[in-house]
Amino acid sequence: MTTLLVIAKEPRPGRVKTRLTPPFTPREAASLAEAALTDTLHTVAATPASRRVLVLDGTIGPWLPPGFDVMPQCTGGLDERLAAAFAGCDGPALLIGMDTPQVTAEQLTVDFADCDAYFGPAEDGGFWALGLAEPDPSLLRGVPMSTAVTGAVQRDRLVAAGLRVRDLPRLRDVDTAADARAVAACAPHGRFAARLARLTAVTGP
Repeated sequence: MTTLLVIAKEPRPGRVKTRLTPPFTPREAASLAEAALTDTLHTVAATPASRRVLVLDGTIGPWLPPGFDVMPQCTGGLDERLAAAFAGCDGPALLIGMDTPQVTAEQLTVDFADCDAYFGPAEDGGFWALGLAEPDPSLLRGVPMSTAVTGAVQRDRLVAAGLRVRDLPRLRDVDTAADARAVAACAPHGRFAARLARLTAVTGP
């Protein structure tokens, strides 16, 4: 079975989802981040796995469901932090972020029987998921993060290493208010959609 990794920041005002401000306040943006993280963690909790790990920058809160090991993020750029998350695994692993609360357990249930890697492209040019049958941190180090070509460079890195890559569905990350509305529409019954609806009822779209 696969280890499921979630890399996340503690949802504290001013530290997360800063591109949601405006129209939302830092506290409201953090509230949306907490809802997205909670939805993500509960989906991971409902997905078959040998181990579930939260790779966290910050301190755990009441949003963490049972059944997770918690590992602090290392210092350095995002590529180094992702690489370190995989370095802590000794078997197949799938890593996701906290920005796709619409993700489903079905999408996270992967089988490496006929492939070496899974790649989940994001609409902004990045990636929302990366799975490796044999975790190799060097596959991530040096990949430019948070750019329009991040996903393409990362996928090319996997192919250049001779890995058989299977693509997961393309998903939209929550970065902007427009993203938040689109993602909430994809998962209208989740905590994220409910939180967004409450906030927009007060502040407007």
